[in-house]
Formats: sequence, structure tokens, C-alpha cells
Amino acid sequence: MSIERTAEAGILTITINRPEKMNALDPASMVALRDALKGFDADPSLQVAILTGAGERAFCAGADLTRTLPDRPYVSGMFEREADARSPLYIRNISLPRLGLSKPLIAAVNGVAVGGGMELALNADYCLCASGARFGLTEPRVGSIPAISGIQRLMQSLPRSAAMRLLLTGEIIDAATAHAYGVVTEVVAAGELLPRAREIAGQIVANAPLAVRAIKYLADKAMDLPVREALEVEELVWGHLLASEDRIEGRKAFAEKRKPSFRGC
Repeated sequence: MSIERTAEAGILTITINRPEKMNALDPASMVALRDALKGFDADPSLQVAILTGAGERAFCAGADLTRTLPDRPYVSGMFEREADARSPLYIRNISLPRLGLSKPLIAAVNGVAVGGGMELALNADYCLCASGARFGLTEPRVGSIPAISGIQRLMQSLPRSAAMRLLLTGEIIDAATAHAYGVVTEVVAAGELLPRAREIAGQIVANAPLAVRAIKYLADKAMDLPVREALEVEELVWGHLLASEDRIEGRKAFAEKRKPSFRGC
């Protein structure tokens, strides 16, 4: 299996398992990853997903360049609602903004994350990495461009000059530089990566599911809306949560000095 899934205590771990290809994704693997992410989002027993790569060398080396040569014109896939492995727009299957997940995704970057691999990391809700990880949007080196929101995420997150340096050169940076740029939030030893990712996921799982999903929804909206409009949407979502069972339970548990028992309703 190119994409492996394991679930425990509300946490789904998705592993890209093509270590012989540095976990690069061919179109069939992209479809499998899309299906794993969509399945996670639809499963009420799962609250957080962790995305990582098999082995210690690579998180994901982007698209498998040996398996992604065009064999159909672009326009033939332009209006498809859902791309399959033969679609010229196979990249849509790993575009996290297009998938529109309603639950948090943590990227646990265990090694090289270049091209689409770095874009997956940039578009996750939280990203941490092993100390030996490396990052780069290397598409211009092979005549292409980052096309699953890598450009937008870098331009939103970094000063323009720093973002343009990475985008125009295709430079690969180490974990310390990625941390300094804010591409990753934490750098840990390789053996601590998944335990730390699961620890963070567990902290999220302990919170009220509706509140977590509402926060993710509003955070995604904040990328697109002016502040005044975003505040209005925040008020509306707050109003929807106002009389929810979880919100009431949270207040009762606080008053009674006990751990809340959330039900996601």
C-alpha cells in the first residue's frame, strides 16, 4: 500500500509509504492520499490526523517525476469534479485547500519535504519536523511551479524577500532555517517526532470537537476575508455554539472542578 492508515483514540496516522521513491507521489498515490484524507474527515470517530512519511529519509519528495509525464491535454481534466489517476490535473488530489478538510491535520515531517511535499507541510494546520528534515519548493529546477498553494502560503507567512528567495531559487533549507522562517513550529529529534505529534494531537482530541472544527473553519476563513467580515463570521459561529451541549458541559465541568465529557454536539 502506498498510503497506510492507523487509528487510535480519535487520531488517524496517515503514512506515505514509498520509501524507495523518497515517498514521492505518483498519480495513483495521490488519489489514495486524497481518499485517506476524505475518509478521515467523514469519520465521526476521528478528530485529528497526522501525516508523515515512511522511513527516516523523506517525508515526501513531491510528485514522482518518472510517473507524471502528460498523456492527455490539460483541458480534458479542467472541468472534472474529481480527478482520477489518469487526470492531467492529478495535483488536485493533494491540494489541501481544495479538499477543504474540516478537522485538524498535523504534518510530522520526518525527512526531505520538497516540491509537493513541502506544500503539504505548508498547508497542514500544524507542522513539526525532525532535526534532519529539509524543505524546498524545487519545482522551478524541473521546469514547473508550486501549484497546490505553496506560493500563496509562503507569501502569506514570510516577508516577501524571504519567500521570493525560496520560490525563485528552489533552494533547499534545513530544519533550523525552516524553524527560523516559521515554516515549522517545532524541531525535535527523529525518535521523538511521532510521539510529539501524537501528544499534540491528544491535546486537540481532549477539546470539544465542535469548537475545534469551528476554530479551523474560522482560521481558514481568516485567510480570505477582511478583518471586519471575518469578525462577523466569528460572531455567527459563536452564536451557533452558544447553546451546544459541549459548551454547556464545558461550563458545568469547570464549575464542578472535573474533566469535561464532550460529545461533539
